[in-house]
Amino acid sequence: MNVTLKEVSQEQEQTLQNLFQLYEYEFSAYVPSLQVNSDGLFKSANLMDYWKGSYYHAFFILADDKIAGFALVREANNDQPNFIEQFFVLHYFSGKGIGKRAANTIFDSFPGKWQVLQIKNNYPAQAFWRNVITEYTNNNFEERYDKEDDRSSVQEFLSMKTE
Repeated sequence: MNVTLKEVSQEQEQTLQNLFQLYEYEFSAYVPSLQVNSDGLFKSANLMDYWKGSYYHAFFILADDKIAGFALVREANNDQPNFIEQFFVLHYFSGKGIGKRAANTIFDSFPGKWQVLQIKNNYPAQAFWRNVITEYTNNNFEERYDKEDDRSSVQEFLSMKTE
């Protein structure tokens, strides 16, 4: 499958919000406080920063031009590293290398210091990111457990894409 990223425009926000409902559903397995409202929906994501042309970037992950997921990225600024805010791949596309290729494209697109965080009980996400980052960096990254954030797993590394 051909994997590409497409920057999400403000006009496509509702599509991203729809995908975010699926993401929140998946994430609620690890964060019990995530509950649906009386309409049966999770709270809408606040995406305003992504339309300001600032350091925030929203991407659809496409597999053969079909929406396979999304990624929300905060670009490095001041002394803050590049950061994966949210990353989601639909079940149908899981296990096919699509998430890994999308992540690698993101890392290549934003050279510099990176930080990727997973909450403590989300073992599938931890395994995915360790695998992706180990391969991407040739095992040249640091991992720590953030005690302030309930022992979340954090990987840090440098991306130095060269043409």
